[in-house]
Amino acid sequence: MQTRNRTLTAAAAFTALGLSIAGCTPTSTPEAEGLSIVASTNVWGDVARSIAGDNATVTSYISNSAQDPHSYEASARDQLAMSRADIVIENGGGYDPFIDALVEASANSADLVVLNASEHSGLMPEDDHAEDDHAEDDHAEDDHAEDEGEHAGHDHIEGFNEHVWYSFTAVDAVAHELAHELGDLDPDNAAAYESNYEAFSAELSALSARATTIGTEIGGQSVAITEPVPLYLLEAMSLVNATPAAFSEAFEEGIDIPPTAMRDTLALFTNREVVLLAYNDQTTSSQGELVLDAAMTAGISVVPFTETLPDGQDYSTWMSANLDAVVAALTQ
Repeated sequence: MQTRNRTLTAAAAFTALGLSIAGCTPTSTPEAEGLSIVASTNVWGDVARSIAGDNATVTSYISNSAQDPHSYEASARDQLAMSRADIVIENGGGYDPFIDALVEASANSADLVVLNASEHSGLMPEDDHAEDDHAEDDHAEDDHAEDEGEHAGHDHIEGFNEHVWYSFTAVDAVAHELAHELGDLDPDNAAAYESNYEAFSAELSALSARATTIGTEIGGQSVAITEPVPLYLLEAMSLVNATPAAFSEAFEEGIDIPPTAMRDTLALFTNREVVLLAYNDQTTSSQGELVLDAAMTAGISVVPFTETLPDGQDYSTWMSANLDAVVAALTQ
């Protein structure tokens, strides 16, 4: 059984949090006059800083790379940050439902602009994404996501890889929507937000072009994953995921992996059918360690990936480092 806890705090729990400070302290930019943005993780917080610049304060709830975001328990201090927010950025797709609980419990919930990255990514199944309609539909979209296909544990949407920050096109779409929302709330600085978006979008385009170039050089090779955290990035490099779906789905759900799926996954390494293992470095389990040991024993390159931004890096430098790590692993 997985050792990580997938249970996240529900809205009703905030009554008991009134005088307690549990969990991690959110990190934020220095206080600035103007708008306030809160983000579920420092990945989306960094995207927000890139677009807002000095015209908003950005608070990220999860910023510790040693922490598993799936087990995050929101605190009274988190609720206080939410009560001061103008814009909320959640990953969505069932990844960070504690944000929904915070929004629902906030006295200013009716005035909040909630930007759901998964809904804006263009990656969700049967996604009828419409750029101009999101501001009105955010809360309705969140309710729809909760009603359709979410699991009791990880709560992710069936058939959807919610780790959309590993897709450059998805991040670009979210950044574009954020610039639009900021401009609506702060018309005096709308041109600055648009300019910041254009600069950030150019960085994303460069990363995407580099991934494509890498794909022409080393693409087509088979790789294994513990769970689909970096899958969008691997696919951008034209690498092929050979992991049995039953393995990665069970691993992500935090349930026992079917014996046949475990056997077939381990065979990928003993038979040297893959050239790389993409390993989520922020989760631990006995089954994950078994896979990691099998890869190392077989001499298969292991590339760790995280779900939050490492200290001292911004989104672009982080993704560039991820690309570097994969190239190094496959060309050594």
